[in-house]
Amino acid sequence: MSVDPAFLGRREVASSDDMERLGFLIGEHLEAGDLLILTGPLGAGKTTFTRGLAEGLGVRGPVQSPTFVIARTHPSLVGRAPLVHVDAYRLGSGAELDDLDLDLARSVVVVEWGRGMAEDLADAWWDIELERPVGGDGGEIDPAELDADAPRFFTMRRVEA
Repeated sequence: MSVDPAFLGRREVASSDDMERLGFLIGEHLEAGDLLILTGPLGAGKTTFTRGLAEGLGVRGPVQSPTFVIARTHPSLVGRAPLVHVDAYRLGSGAELDDLDLDLARSVVVVEWGRGMAEDLADAWWDIELERPVGGDGGEIDPAELDADAPRFFTMRRVEA
């Protein structure tokens, strides 16, 4: 797990292009066995970040949210580890995630909506939280604004069980 410590901590990400670029830069450093657990509300940029990460890894695309298929494997085009992209939103427990029999040792695994479910998959992981602005007085955002190119906040930390 050789991510540059400069990526750790909290930072503002100005646009979706910048979120994708950040994913790309981190993806260049990842290797087989790395587990990334992404947390954040709808429209926070989880899949946008993963799209950039996939490009940095050099895997086959396109990278889309795997909400309905639960997991997609993207093989490497450059001899590096494949990317396994998981969306745990529709799963009920960590046991269901474990039942997917993910190849953690030979892949880079990204689990969207994985906090509280994916921590038992590895002894250590990258915890990434993405935040987006909320609208209105009640903190609700108009669904039409979910894809708005507004600043987001990105927080990355290393966790060991």
